[in-house]
Amino acid sequence: MTAPLPLRPSPAERPGLRRAAFFLTCLAIGLGLSALAWRVLAPDGWTGWEVALMAAWLGTLPWTCLCAGNALFGFVLGLARRDPVASVVPGWQRHPVLPPRARTAIAVCLRNESMAAVLPPLARLLDGLEATLGPAAAARGFTLWLLSDTQDPVAAAAEDAAIARFAAERDDRGIALHHRRRALNTGFKAGNVMDFLDGPGRGFDFFLCLDADSEMSAAAVLRLVATMQAEPRLAILQQLIVGRPADSAFTRLFQFGMRAGMRSWATGQAWWQLDQGPYWGHNALIRVAPFRAHARLEPLADGRAILSHDQIEAVRLHAAGWKVRCVPEEAGSQEGNPPSLPDFLTRDRRWGAGNMQYFSLLRLPGLTAMGRWQLVQAILLFLSAPLWLLVMLAAIGNAVSGGGEGTPPAALAALLIANWAAIHAPKLLSYLALLLRPRRAAPYGGPMAVARGAAAEILFTTLLDPVSLASKAIFLAGLACGRRIGWAPQNRDAHGLAWRDAARLLWPETLLGLAGLATLAAAGGTAWAWGLPFLAPLVLAAPFAVLTASPGFSRWMRNARLCATPEELAPERVPVAVREPALAAG
Repeated sequence: MTAPLPLRPSPAERPGLRRAAFFLTCLAIGLGLSALAWRVLAPDGWTGWEVALMAAWLGTLPWTCLCAGNALFGFVLGLARRDPVASVVPGWQRHPVLPPRARTAIAVCLRNESMAAVLPPLARLLDGLEATLGPAAAARGFTLWLLSDTQDPVAAAAEDAAIARFAAERDDRGIALHHRRRALNTGFKAGNVMDFLDGPGRGFDFFLCLDADSEMSAAAVLRLVATMQAEPRLAILQQLIVGRPADSAFTRLFQFGMRAGMRSWATGQAWWQLDQGPYWGHNALIRVAPFRAHARLEPLADGRAILSHDQIEAVRLHAAGWKVRCVPEEAGSQEGNPPSLPDFLTRDRRWGAGNMQYFSLLRLPGLTAMGRWQLVQAILLFLSAPLWLLVMLAAIGNAVSGGGEGTPPAALAALLIANWAAIHAPKLLSYLALLLRPRRAAPYGGPMAVARGAAAEILFTTLLDPVSLASKAIFLAGLACGRRIGWAPQNRDAHGLAWRDAARLLWPETLLGLAGLATLAAAGGTAWAWGLPFLAPLVLAAPFAVLTASPGFSRWMRNARLCATPEELAPERVPVAVREPALAAG
């Protein structure tokens, strides 16, 4: 790696002061929670189980404090600033001068995808760019590249036929379309992108990295391009990503909460991470030259490819003196999310395997302190799962051995509520912000619609979290024992889930819940009731999965507009008229 160049944030941003304020806020939250935990565990002295419980719980505390800290700063910025994005992204071009000067490749990575789902969002993007800029200016500024890693001959033939029809339909339009396929998918998506940049992509100034389920509007893309043009040291501009309107109840509920949580999280994080922000692998604009020079990923020491490529690409750019910014703007940036609980857990396991590889990358020479923290943060996202499982097992052991008899119930209830609120602070404060600002709630159907959606989503999360944590913990235990995972294509299509499939896929979580409840019930007293919030969702994992994937329940949610998003209630319209006067004025 080349020697790092110093990043120079704007003096007005005061990076040292911001980071100190964030650290002290997180420290205060952590100390407050620790004081509550001490009151719960220490009254009658410490048993061995309580020591183990406290040690595991302290391991979860950094992630808990990070959630609450980002949420608090994001909440305040969201309410106090008219344009929160401009307050965390210097030079943000909300109203860009058109047409753009730079040449941008729209790069879409494909692997065994349903082209019927991939191509319509791309058509809307191209139509929007051509209508806004005019066909000639759009053709000068943008080119679409479909980068295929599809190896299966049948899938490849279907992909080729669909793209040929798409190209024929757009033959008289402005933006050119190209399709290329690699013979070998070396390095997975990261290798696909770098192969393109080493070939035809090297002639572009920027590339817009999209996944097969990505959707971006022309307005969002033009804002990113204009902002990157205005800041020559900016290498990656990562826009916030929200879920596309979904048919599945599971997806609707999940992404309603994810959208709320990421709004405050990303705003708060961008405020203190400044120009050493994250990259999430898609829906981002990237400067070609520095990415080619510094984000090329070598295999790990054991020869395996890096699975979670995005964050290591970002931190290597930090180390080389290039800026990476996150744009906490929802408008015009969407993705698909898994349609069922088993699909969600499968995606989580794949991400977890990639993030655990960061342990070996923490020792890379030349990384900035913030870059190393970005890797640690990604590890903590998944490492907290086995720690929470250890907390549960230690709590059960303590109850069975009689060590919990002196636990003060009021303090225990306060700790459980405070810990839950801190972890979920990003979405809770985002819901509160919408309710405090009715105009912001209007796109969701108004404050009452937000309140209904929030209540449904919180119930959903209460049932989902224990299953997700247990699944990740079991998977990471297998990973530590030598299990390996690749980067297989993911299911993106909504479908029902049969009871036998739910039972087959979720039996470990169900068995864990039943064993835990039976053990606590046998111990007597009220310990079983305290264990219900974590153990009951494990027992109900299969019914929960079947219900949230059910076409009937999903249809009822859609008809009731429960957890509806602005894109569902008022889809963005593609511009229909070329704005030639505006272009001339620009």
